[in-house]
Amino acid sequence: MIHVVIPVLNRWHFTEPCLIALRRQTCQEFKVVIVDHGSTDGTRQHVAASFPEVTLLIGELSMWWTAATNMGVRYALAEGTAAVLTLNNDTVPSDTYIEALLQAAQVAGPDALIGSTALDQRTGETVSTGERVNWLLEKAESPSMPANCRHATLVSCERYPGRGLLVPAIVFSTIGLYDEDAFPHYLADYDFSQRARAAGFALYCATAATLGTYPEETSGNSLLKRKSLRHYLQHLFTRRGGAQLTSFYRYAFRHCPVYALPSFLMLGTARRLAGYWLK
Repeated sequence: MIHVVIPVLNRWHFTEPCLIALRRQTCQEFKVVIVDHGSTDGTRQHVAASFPEVTLLIGELSMWWTAATNMGVRYALAEGTAAVLTLNNDTVPSDTYIEALLQAAQVAGPDALIGSTALDQRTGETVSTGERVNWLLEKAESPSMPANCRHATLVSCERYPGRGLLVPAIVFSTIGLYDEDAFPHYLADYDFSQRARAAGFALYCATAATLGTYPEETSGNSLLKRKSLRHYLQHLFTRRGGAQLTSFYRYAFRHCPVYALPSFLMLGTARRLAGYWLK
């Protein structure tokens, strides 16, 4: 049995289709945990009324993605879960999604982290199969080569976002939870997956485990839709901002190789300062 942990702050119009898709799964060996950390759109009432099988945890409005996710992970670990699947509420799993993840885990080994293939829910195009990083150029690209000859639908990754990542319980007991102090919202997922790899755990993407996403609906992207000086400053300096500089610098000094650090910092800072106006 695994636990699916979904942090939620409003946006019931996304959460409902996600929960409906989880009900349709061909494999039902999982439990769903919603962490509602301050919704004002009736999410709690909707979950209680329409999805009684879902465990609902009540968090605080001061929580962001990382603390809310950790709350759900702690609950799942206390329940004796074998693994935790972290999922965002603005995702739509395919009907065979859980089955494909668990099949991939059998091939990769019981201690491997398994990510999902993110598709654009509106176009069906592949958005991500995890990432490999070019530290000198401060760029990342999705891998395409098979992870090993045994199974062509496993690809090896260097880091992976938190939407749709299956994490065995042993990983949490070894490296701890997501770092909510250093990365309260953005980059906590990349940091976690890279800490796991550094501790010796393999990280793969299961190409058959497809997950519909809405790339433009992240809180960071919402600041790009109506450009203003106020939104620009929020973009750079607040937890909501996708280019939040403090988290970027913490991430760089923690994970970037020393030889590439000057280039990584210079290019990353320039992209964040100028990118808001160019997108």
